Amino acid sequence: MTAADEAVPLRDAATVLLVRDGDAGLEVFMLRRNLRSDFVGGAYVFPGGAVDPGDREGGVGLHCRGRTDDEASTRLGVDRGGLAFWVAAIRESFEESGYLLAYGDDGDLVRLHDPTVAERFVGHRRAVDQGERSLLSVCADEGLSLAVDSMWYFGHWITPEGAPRRYDTRFFLAAAPPEQTPVPDDREVIGSIWIRPDEALDRHASGDLAMLPPTIASLRALAPSDSAEAALAAAAEVVDVPTVQPRVIHDDGGVRIVMPGDAEYEVGYQGDGSIGTWPSVSDRSRRA
Repeated sequence: MTAADEAVPLRDAATVLLVRDGDAGLEVFMLRRNLRSDFVGGAYVFPGGAVDPGDREGGVGLHCRGRTDDEASTRLGVDRGGLAFWVAAIRESFEESGYLLAYGDDGDLVRLHDPTVAERFVGHRRAVDQGERSLLSVCADEGLSLAVDSMWYFGHWITPEGAPRRYDTRFFLAAAPPEQTPVPDDREVIGSIWIRPDEALDRHASGDLAMLPPTIASLRALAPSDSAEAALAAAAEVVDVPTVQPRVIHDDGGVRIVMPGDAEYEVGYQGDGSIGTWPSVSDRSRRA
């Protein structure tokens, strides 16, 4: 690792894959990032982003149902603060798409089909997105509990060293709220699609949909499931979630990303014909 790599902070982040049953089987929700974004502009992604200080507010557990911070931290293999990743995934989904994974007083996922209610939550979404208030304060005002018990942890990716921005990202899977309508924020994201995982992979292979390796790997993990129920059941059975950290190599062919298991992963091609060996990266899998 160079001094420049050490200067790039590794930020905690969270992403959620929302799934539903479509006419042809399992579908997953994807967003297209703004073309002018300085981070993966134009790429198709899942709702997600960095964990914010507000996601770690004191008393966060009071607004979450079915999972304590101790349980969440154990599941992620961290000492404490694990629940903030679930909260961040829900908040980012709300900010970027309008989908809110939260229970109302009746115990069901909040319904936003009523125009009056929908308009009120548009205001909440705008305030959270602009940093004027936290999602937890919205929960307090509306009597909501975040549906962390409906989200299954199934992926862990770390941005390669050398990238201008680096994230330590946890991936979750959840069923999409049935009585909510997504609306991209038209700031960070400019469009959305519901798509079958295998179709998304085919369109990526043809050059139609730009995606990053974690997105591609997540779609491949979903593809064998023929329904949302099957995908969620499979995710619920995952015990060991490996940490995946790709590497960037420079050789005569240019700059490439290599994955664990690739022949070049442990060997760095320097571009001048010389070869250097990287120190091994441990699996760092955690058992919950």
